[in-house]
Amino acid sequence: MTEFGAPEALEVVELPDPVPGPGQVLVDVAAAAVSPTDTYTRNGARAESLRRFPPPYVPGMDVAGTVAALGEDTASSGLAVGDRVMGIVVPSGSHGGYSSRIALPAGSVAAAPTGASLVEAATLPMNGLTARLALDLLALPAGATIAVTGAAGAFGGYVVQLAHADGLRVLADASAADEDLVRGLGADVVVRRGDDVADRIREAVPEGVAGIADGSLQGEELVPALADGGRVATVRGYRGPDGGSGRGITWHPVVVRDYAENHAALDRLREQAEKDEITLRVADAIPADRAGEAHARLEAGGVRGRLVITF
Repeated sequence: MTEFGAPEALEVVELPDPVPGPGQVLVDVAAAAVSPTDTYTRNGARAESLRRFPPPYVPGMDVAGTVAALGEDTASSGLAVGDRVMGIVVPSGSHGGYSSRIALPAGSVAAAPTGASLVEAATLPMNGLTARLALDLLALPAGATIAVTGAAGAFGGYVVQLAHADGLRVLADASAADEDLVRGLGADVVVRRGDDVADRIREAVPEGVAGIADGSLQGEELVPALADGGRVATVRGYRGPDGGSGRGITWHPVVVRDYAENHAALDRLREQAEKDEITLRVADAIPADRAGEAHARLEAGGVRGRLVITF
């Protein structure tokens, strides 16, 4: 975008081809997934953080494509020109994933899962790493019970599957329409979503859950579902109620840029996708010149899986 606004503000622009610097990988992008953060970049919600950059502003936090070139000091990455890869992007100004070509730190790039299309691979890096970081921050022991809100969404769905693979007992919320989907992802117990979901979690687990991954942004409303000493992983920077919630409950904001160059974690997600421990869910693939349509559909709600822009 050259100006913030509605989905129609997205337009195709020509920028100079990036050149990979030391430690960087140049990727010819075939697919870029669409996330809520992208819509905030477009509508001006992130305007203050972008103020120091000149337009155009390019959204996008996930890409998949092929390696076009390698900068110096990338031999340890194990990548070669022509490899199929996926990567996470920390967007800033004109550096975003909605690009036909992008230079990324080698630590932010990993091989795409074997057997997955590049459209499918583009759905994994950002949400997968966010889910992995949430579970690492909660640090629950195997066998503990975790509750996942927003479980049918991209972040929540990955948390359900990764928690199941970690040996946790997973309780997840879902609407009636999404219950089969969430069970299929590996949830052991499913309760109906809603403003009073904490009560339903507590009914299912009378002693309270050990941790919550809060994908539905319900925050303090979820406290009654927790056991004393419980832990909450939050997204979008929420740090818990002022003065805390008492009972030894702690809040753990998940900032995915902390894992943006965690190559080992990204490559582990690749392995888990190849083993069918996690599912790459695509809602639709939309050509780049219709990116505004993808934003409008995401903002309308109800999308299951990721919308992906293709180049």
